[in-house]
Amino acid sequence: MRNETFSIQTEGSLPETRLITYIQEHYEEVNVDQRPLVLICPGGAYAYTSAREGEALAMQFLAMGYHAAVLKYSCAPARYPVALTELGAAMKLIHEHAKEWYVDPKAVVVLGCSAGGHLAASLGVLWKEEFLAKALGLGEQERELIRPAGMILCYPVITSGKFAHRGSFENLLGQEEGSLERWEEESGLLRQLSLEERVTGDTAPAFIWHTYTDGAVPVENSLMLVGALRRAGVSVEFHMYPEGGHGLGLANRLTECRDGGAIQEECASWISLVHTWMEKRYVGGDTK
Repeated sequence: MRNETFSIQTEGSLPETRLITYIQEHYEEVNVDQRPLVLICPGGAYAYTSAREGEALAMQFLAMGYHAAVLKYSCAPARYPVALTELGAAMKLIHEHAKEWYVDPKAVVVLGCSAGGHLAASLGVLWKEEFLAKALGLGEQERELIRPAGMILCYPVITSGKFAHRGSFENLLGQEEGSLERWEEESGLLRQLSLEERVTGDTAPAFIWHTYTDGAVPVENSLMLVGALRRAGVSVEFHMYPEGGHGLGLANRLTECRDGGAIQEECASWISLVHTWMEKRYVGGDTK
């Protein structure tokens, strides 16, 4: 395995921003020429990137036979759209190395947990935006380099409306607690970051899971996105578990919190479900 770290720097990036890659070796005697790659964005309310939602997930995808990478993106005090341009830069880097790393360029999937889910979904929804192409130096024909082949969203932050996780948007936009509405009247940006309102037919297909009892990021975030994807004719697989708190990671002992939390046995099935989804879409040839 080739385990490397690349500095990712766009305008406004914090110095420690980096992409950590886990690239499986290529062997002539093995009948695998290219592999999908899962690019992971850990959660952390745009205040930090959670260690529990990074390498442990990458190891699961490696065991499935895929490549993986973890983006330690800039959080507060960095502001929107810094993390998004960094994710775009990471996608661009992966595509530039696709031949060398034996990555299937049609199977680079973004995964995000919680606020990382908002980041991953932002790229899946906004990849064609002019400001991203400009920030990354992409020409008209190069924009496809940053389009995810799919999105895996784990208990994601999606909406900036009634069911918003306010702390994530306060950190993302640099606003003090309780000031979002006043600031929105002046800027209008908050609504633009409510991703269920930005879905189009060009949005990447998605696998989404959430818990009914999530007390931090209400399940309505996922439900609203699922509805928007369906209306746009975008393929989506959604799983809602009846119980479980927020930030579960793998929902087993491998991502257990120090206080003993984040274990929810029935939710641990999501990783095998996403394996089936990946195999059908990106190994079996169904890329609709």
